[in-house]
Amino acid sequence: MTAALAPFLRKASVEITPRQAEKLPLIASKVAPGTHIYIALVDPNEVEGQLAAAQAVKAQGLVAVPHVPARFVKDRDDLESRVAKLAQAGVTRMLVLGGGAPEPIGKYDAAIQLFETGVFQKNGILHCGIAGHPEGNPDITKIHGEAMLLKALKEKQAYLDGNGITGHIATQFLFEAGPVAEWAAGLRAEGIHLPLHVGIPGPATIKTLAKYALMCGVGNSARFIRKQALNVMQLLTVNAPDEFIEELATISAAKPDLKIAAPHMYPFGGFDKLFDWMEPKMVKAA
Repeated sequence: MTAALAPFLRKASVEITPRQAEKLPLIASKVAPGTHIYIALVDPNEVEGQLAAAQAVKAQGLVAVPHVPARFVKDRDDLESRVAKLAQAGVTRMLVLGGGAPEPIGKYDAAIQLFETGVFQKNGILHCGIAGHPEGNPDITKIHGEAMLLKALKEKQAYLDGNGITGHIATQFLFEAGPVAEWAAGLRAEGIHLPLHVGIPGPATIKTLAKYALMCGVGNSARFIRKQALNVMQLLTVNAPDEFIEELATISAAKPDLKIAAPHMYPFGGFDKLFDWMEPKMVKAA
């Protein structure tokens, strides 16, 4: 293991869904107090479940970071109600994104539209993550082109900077460090200064990873996983991101100007597999 790995891994955040809130006692026993727990919203009918999960995260001494997908917000009143309730539950950080739904359920389809309502700062949410796509986003690029992704990042960063809101960029999950470093260098050259929290899939079978790559992954690394899945003998082989995270930790330490700040863990193979993989790496470097 590289010397940079454990300090980097100890900064990791973890993603859950509202239905995985029952796993929070386990998660709290494995991570440091104050660890950021992102609460995804993949179903617009789970808003109340997300609120309950945020309350449970706080009760465990962890920090809730609920997703607020624009395409799952009906209107300003819906946004105001949701953000106010989360704030009352002690939430101070959110991840604001467009969301992957094919069609919006209301009047919004982009994160910048939510920011421009002023609802977040009004309710004391003074740190917001935004989405980043080192390997592209087909929902956007096939319609508007690759340049739109950079334009959107610049707009959102400008809004955050101009309204006293700190932020970071949370990336899609991927499988290789090289594309992250190249993308980060390009962002810095374009004046994007927000730190990066890089999505990393925890240990899971090739079959499971291929399923998520098919749903979300569009870059070379996702294609690599899908290619592996074509070999039936490999489908149940567990793939762990050892090489990926070691390379990423090394780049983070060696090139601080890239601002690759932390890993964000997706427990695709389950929380037990994730923490069995993480724990020894963090202990050795502690």
